[in-house]
Amino acid sequence: MSKLSNYLLETKEEMKHVSWPTRNQTIIFTVLVIVISIAVAAYLGLFDYLFSLGLKSII
Repeated sequence: MSKLSNYLLETKEEMKHVSWPTRNQTIIFTVLVIVISIAVAAYLGLFDYLFSLGLKSII
Protein backbone atom coordinates (compact mmCIF):
# COMPACT_ATOMS: atom_id res chain seq x y z
CA MET A 1 0.00 0.00 0.00
CA SER A 2 2.94 2.34 0.59
CA LYS A 3 3.98 1.95 -3.07
CA LEU A 4 0.58 3.18 -4.18
CA SER A 5 0.60 6.19 -1.86
CA ASN A 6 4.18 6.99 -2.89
CA TYR A 7 3.18 6.80 -6.54
CA LEU A 8 0.22 9.13 -5.98
CA LEU A 9 2.35 11.66 -4.10
CA GLU A 10 5.02 11.63 -6.81
CA THR A 11 2.35 12.02 -9.47
CA LYS A 12 0.89 15.01 -7.65
CA GLU A 13 4.33 16.63 -7.50
CA GLU A 14 4.99 15.99 -11.19
CA MET A 15 1.65 17.54 -12.15
CA LYS A 16 2.90 20.83 -10.69
CA HIS A 17 5.61 20.89 -13.37
CA VAL A 18 3.17 20.47 -16.25
CA SER A 19 2.82 23.50 -18.50
CA TRP A 20 -0.92 23.69 -19.17
CA PRO A 21 -2.17 25.52 -22.27
CA THR A 22 -4.12 28.72 -21.85
CA ARG A 23 -7.83 28.84 -22.59
CA ASN A 24 -7.13 30.70 -25.84
CA GLN A 25 -4.57 28.10 -26.97
CA THR A 26 -7.01 25.30 -26.17
CA ILE A 27 -9.75 26.91 -28.25
CA ILE A 28 -7.40 27.55 -31.18
CA PHE A 29 -6.02 23.99 -31.16
CA THR A 30 -9.51 22.50 -30.88
CA VAL A 31 -10.78 24.53 -33.84
CA LEU A 32 -7.65 23.59 -35.80
CA VAL A 33 -8.19 19.87 -35.16
CA ILE A 34 -11.85 20.14 -36.21
CA VAL A 35 -10.99 22.06 -39.42
CA ILE A 36 -8.23 19.62 -40.39
CA SER A 37 -10.50 16.65 -39.67
CA ILE A 38 -13.24 18.08 -41.88
CA ALA A 39 -10.75 18.86 -44.67
CA VAL A 40 -9.29 15.34 -44.59
CA ALA A 41 -12.78 13.81 -44.55
CA ALA A 42 -13.79 15.91 -47.57
CA TYR A 43 -10.58 15.01 -49.41
CA LEU A 44 -11.03 11.29 -48.79
CA GLY A 45 -14.74 11.49 -49.55
CA LEU A 46 -14.05 13.16 -52.88
CA PHE A 47 -11.59 10.47 -53.93
CA ASP A 48 -13.96 7.74 -52.75
CA TYR A 49 -16.72 9.28 -54.83
CA LEU A 50 -14.48 9.59 -57.89
CA PHE A 51 -13.20 6.01 -57.59
CA SER A 52 -16.72 4.63 -57.17
CA LEU A 53 -17.82 6.56 -60.29
CA GLY A 54 -14.86 5.09 -62.15
CA LEU A 55 -15.67 1.57 -61.00
CA LYS A 56 -19.34 1.96 -61.95
CA SER A 57 -18.36 3.03 -65.46
CA ILE A 58 -16.05 0.02 -65.81
CA ILE A 59 -18.58 -2.50 -64.45
